[in-house]
Amino acid sequence: MPRARLALSLQFADARHRARLPRHAVQRSLCAALDAPAEITVRIVDAEEGRTLNREHRGKDYATNVLTFVYASTPRVVADLVLCAPVVAAEARAARRPLEAHYAHLLVHGALHAQGHDHEVEAEAAVMEAAESRLMQRLGFRDPYAAARAGA
Repeated sequence: MPRARLALSLQFADARHRARLPRHAVQRSLCAALDAPAEITVRIVDAEEGRTLNREHRGKDYATNVLTFVYASTPRVVADLVLCAPVVAAEARAARRPLEAHYAHLLVHGALHAQGHDHEVEAEAAVMEAAESRLMQRLGFRDPYAAARAGA
């Protein structure tokens, strides 16, 4: 399944999900979404660090699920993905999704951001969500947007 060569650094500032997020699963999710060679650091943080980073870099004073910091996108993707463990867990519970599936979705989402995808404009959001749906199904998970589309 890997389509691109990946140099991965996996850091756990919040270790509560270390056992639920093995390196091979992180690598598999990222590689599925990457179209170019990449150097990516994935850091799992607590709510305090997540909130601080979101406030300092996006001006939003709350912890969010994933932040993507892109340093280069060609010829090699170089990025940091920061996932906030308590937010990810709360969202997974609320959506009644397995934690592993939600992490996979956010890793795919972050990898797409690192390659220039965005979801601020409706047309771009539709393209990005379609890619996420396709990639998640390829990884063996349910389409993360199926329930929202069914309710629309």
